[in-house]
Amino acid sequence: MTQQDASPGLARPAPGPGSEAAAGTGSVRAGRPRLPAPLCLLAFAAVYLLAVWTPFGQRAENALIGGNGARPAWMYDWSGAAYGSSALPPMENTALPTLIVGTVLVTAVALARRRWWQGCAAVGVVIATVGAKELARAVLPRPDLVDARVSLVEASFPSGHVAVPAGLVLAAVLVASPRLRPYVAGAGMLWLAVTAGTVLATYHHRPSDVLGSTLLACAGYGLAVRLLPSAHAPAAAHRPRALPAVALSLSAVGALAAGARDDSLTESLVFAATAFLCAALFWFTTTLPLHPRTPRPNRASPQSGRRPEHP
Repeated sequence: MTQQDASPGLARPAPGPGSEAAAGTGSVRAGRPRLPAPLCLLAFAAVYLLAVWTPFGQRAENALIGGNGARPAWMYDWSGAAYGSSALPPMENTALPTLIVGTVLVTAVALARRRWWQGCAAVGVVIATVGAKELARAVLPRPDLVDARVSLVEASFPSGHVAVPAGLVLAAVLVASPRLRPYVAGAGMLWLAVTAGTVLATYHHRPSDVLGSTLLACAGYGLAVRLLPSAHAPAAAHRPRALPAVALSLSAVGALAAGARDDSLTESLVFAATAFLCAALFWFTTTLPLHPRTPRPNRASPQSGRRPEHP
């Protein structure tokens, strides 16, 4: 954490043998994300294997895609599927412009705040998320294990529409100031939930697709935080007590509205639950542990609390 990110109420320790230990206490040093990168990648592999490589998984997801198409979805008019309709970013042809504009904005914020390390890490998260999505889509096959109709055998894991907001908002969290970071994460949760619910309700993607992209983005964020030098890691920001409840509630409402369809209550609930799960994964990834790791005290140091031996 840099000096500018430090809380005003924390006194800077005086230089000395115990200064490193003093600097590691309290909220001066940011903790690791709650969802580390290896755990996210393991969950990504588990979702893929269960949903794509088992007859049970394929039947369960194929059963959610009925024959009425995208028109019964509540977000149909905002999905870009209707002729002449406006598409909610990053739906349809807005995906690439959203990605470019978002990356430029993240870079501009990093340059304005002079956070070079965080800026590089943020751009890396975006590139890693979108690049990993493209690579996974190219190399991960989808075998037809249940003799599904032609429209259901095409590989769609993971979702590119969800990878764009997930990667961009996680990048924005890295470059945002500690005061604004919780609010950026809350707004990103809502955007991610609405995007995931929309692509599910309009039959653009399956539940496993949106979960896979979210887990890829979370893995990229966890790896970026892990590789950042301690002095440049995102600080543990103080957030209002009501913010988690408000952010999760808004994401739940957004997921319900975006995932709703007029022709099936079951599909609507499954799509909404999946979209909210994506938002919850995002929130817990960007929420640092309450108790950051502190270094072990140096027993040879006079500040370690060890009593001196008298001759």
